[in-house]
Amino acid sequence: MNFIELIIQGILLGGLYALFAAGLSLIFGIMRLVNIAHGDFIILSAYIAYLVISYTGVHPFIALLLVIPIMSMLGYMIQRYILNRTMGDDILPPLLVTFGLAVIIQNTLLTTFSTNTHRLTAGNIDTASVGILDMHFGLLPILTFFVAIIIIFGLELLFSYTKIGRAFRATSDDREMASAIGINTKHVFALAMALCFCVISVAGVLLAIRSSFDPFSGPARLIYGFEAVIIGGLGSLWGTLVGGIILGIAQIFGAHISPSFQILAGHLAFFIILAVRPKGLFSKVE
Repeated sequence: MNFIELIIQGILLGGLYALFAAGLSLIFGIMRLVNIAHGDFIILSAYIAYLVISYTGVHPFIALLLVIPIMSMLGYMIQRYILNRTMGDDILPPLLVTFGLAVIIQNTLLTTFSTNTHRLTAGNIDTASVGILDMHFGLLPILTFFVAIIIIFGLELLFSYTKIGRAFRATSDDREMASAIGINTKHVFALAMALCFCVISVAGVLLAIRSSFDPFSGPARLIYGFEAVIIGGLGSLWGTLVGGIILGIAQIFGAHISPSFQILAGHLAFFIILAVRPKGLFSKVE
């Protein structure tokens, strides 16, 4: 690969990482909540899609239409009836609860599906490529990147121009004041988590088409998502896209040097940016 091709491959990989990160950024921006189980919920959505496809034989993109409402309802209930009870000035209780959820999800998936890896097939999309000059890029990574842009753009529009978006921002700015003016903050937090789980569903299905997954694939996705969020800046949705792209480019160049260096290269890029800009590139959180 030439230099430009490596850059573009990294940008496309960054789209997937941005999808991992968008939900994390959304939840932290609204609730200051760090969800340790985020990566495991991504894998859970992949397994739900796998079950839907196994029983119906539909295309993964059709299965996604069922996965999204299932996961969004799950997210709403977890936040409304479990996590809301732990919310407060101390960040440790929700951290411990989400860690417990991660353990439960991993062991439930292990018991149900064993350690065997799975992958969703999407027909020609799996192998189709687009040629630009002398370079070729997979259609699925291109699709994933544009899906990430559309989702982030949609979230920004929702926050800026809708009633629920204004409720999200009001609750994020001052939870007590939001309650005082009649906003049901518990319901708003639950809706935010449901929205996060919609993004998780898309990320999980696209991941499952691109690569194999097993019950223990979640923590790595959590790490990539965290790194993209922190690089881009806490609370910045567009920052997560930039963070994902930087992480993706670093990993692609690392893999070009040596396959064993791919993951480490991403971590090194993360630490370098963290050292230079501790709050990230576009942080909205003081």
